[in-house]
Amino acid sequence: MQRLKFLLLLVPFWVLASCQEPVDYSAVITDGHYLNEAQDRITQVIIHDIFSPPVAARIYSYASLGAYEVAAATDPAYASLMGQLRGSENVEFKVSDKVYPPLAALAAYYKVGTSLIFSEDMMNEHRDMTFETLLEKGIPDDVFEASLAFGDEVAAAIIAYSKEDNYHQSRSFPKYTVTNEPGTWEPTPPAYMEGIEPHWNKIRTFVLDSAAQFKPSPPPPYSTDPNSKFYELAMEVYTAGNEANEEQKEIALFWDCNPYKMNVKGHVMFATKKITPGGHWMSIAAIASKAAGTDWKGTAEAFAMTGIALNEAFISCWDEKYRSKLVRPETFINQYIDEEWVPTLQTPPFPEHTSGHSVASAASAYILAELFGDEFHLVDSSEVDYGLPIREFDSFSQAAEEAAISRYYGGIHYLPAIEDGVIQGRQIGELISNRISTKPKNLASN
Repeated sequence: MQRLKFLLLLVPFWVLASCQEPVDYSAVITDGHYLNEAQDRITQVIIHDIFSPPVAARIYSYASLGAYEVAAATDPAYASLMGQLRGSENVEFKVSDKVYPPLAALAAYYKVGTSLIFSEDMMNEHRDMTFETLLEKGIPDDVFEASLAFGDEVAAAIIAYSKEDNYHQSRSFPKYTVTNEPGTWEPTPPAYMEGIEPHWNKIRTFVLDSAAQFKPSPPPPYSTDPNSKFYELAMEVYTAGNEANEEQKEIALFWDCNPYKMNVKGHVMFATKKITPGGHWMSIAAIASKAAGTDWKGTAEAFAMTGIALNEAFISCWDEKYRSKLVRPETFINQYIDEEWVPTLQTPPFPEHTSGHSVASAASAYILAELFGDEFHLVDSSEVDYGLPIREFDSFSQAAEEAAISRYYGGIHYLPAIEDGVIQGRQIGELISNRISTKPKNLASN
């Protein structure tokens, strides 16, 4: 480990290198295993640090972009996304013949990801253990040093790009203020947390012209009249929650992805921290990459494109959430239908319309279908670590549709939020696919 830390400081090792016999290290990293491991660790850190779904999507997107840009810089079969993404510029990197690209990609992922979190020690510990393992597999010291240096160089460009997206400025924006206007969102039990990220529509997008580019249909007019459409929608949620069968409850729990669920037992309240919706879809990208047998570059591509889709989905969705500011089913039902009713899932702390799961899942599924084909048998084990079983799907779109309807089964969304959210997500996925490409123009046209 001390030898590794020495290397991480980039101290010259030319004397040691000159004494080493030539080693064929080309097969040390071939597939996406180590990138998957790095992503798993950043998911654990996101859970530990309790990042909200929109912020988690931002972290995944930039970290994955770091790894992907190494692939693009070292393989002409991949096109750089820098210069294609909004606010980015083309960056030319000089690649030494000592650079081992998959190791450099891993270094870039760790470097960018660590810059976006709080618990840096958790990432650094995992990085050190991974790099020590790779050193023991025979990567020469001089190659190791050159690869880490190149990874850091690419990471620096991505970190600089990330700092211009208005995120840091948004940390000082005012909190959401609850109003007395009928039908508007208010905090929900049991924790009555304040509205999360009310200004997320001010974050720079990667591809969307603006946060409101795919502004969905507004929810039906709010009304407490039992004969109104809105009351009917609330009754549907109420009835669905009361009559949900075991399969529907299992679906709701599988896709819950609540990063901070509060549990109340008597006078004691404690939190259960879990994966975010973005974390679930990034896990699906990893599962699909492994099942498809992609190499490390294909895995980095899948991570980057899925991360971009998630980032755009949450910006677009949150723009509508804090425009319509619609009351959640739980609040309405407790006030006008049944004051004792509790949904299957805990209501998350932000307005209702549209469903974040619906938008993010539809956008991610669209992108993954573009990469792997929609008819893809998916064995989704993303939630096993959180005590939930494996679920299987025959396509990405089938998984996305189940993720969307799970919010209805769980009692936390009216149907229009789900249906409009799916449309919104598909529009986002299609725009990303049409506007940016991981393939150079000469290859994309063939």
